[in-house]
Amino acid sequence: MTNTAKRPYLHQISVSNGVVPKLAVPQAHVTKDGVEGDRQRNLEAHGGPDRAVCVYSLEIIETLRREGHSIAPGSAGENFTLAGLDWKHIDTGTKLRVGNEVKLEVLSYTSPCKHNACWFKDEDFSRISQKKHPGWSRVYARVLAEGVVKQGDPVTVET
Repeated sequence: MTNTAKRPYLHQISVSNGVVPKLAVPQAHVTKDGVEGDRQRNLEAHGGPDRAVCVYSLEIIETLRREGHSIAPGSAGENFTLAGLDWKHIDTGTKLRVGNEVKLEVLSYTSPCKHNACWFKDEDFSRISQKKHPGWSRVYARVLAEGVVKQGDPVTVET
């Protein structure tokens, strides 16, 4: 029997000038400070070397959409929307290789922000809170290896 399962990949790269939704770009340079072309409005809550890249799951977004929420890739402020990963296994300490150059280490879960309320029924943005709904949160990662990523790049969980 042939394995037709799709390998994990970078579905979307998203950047903005400090607002959500972040918009898709076909490729980006990633540095220890984050994704070039991206800016955070509140540097006390977002950004910095330990929160350089915000990462989320395409499958979680799709499930939320089936629940009736209008969230889409980039809506929740994530820089990388990844597809094909078992998101419940992405935890602090997880290392991800994105493309040939970029390596990330997940350091924390991302607290939901009031600017995400418009994507959720009844504006209940706590739907993506790790505390209230474990396994549904975005994550923050630091950059261990810089480089360029492109939409469609393979993603590998490293040990």
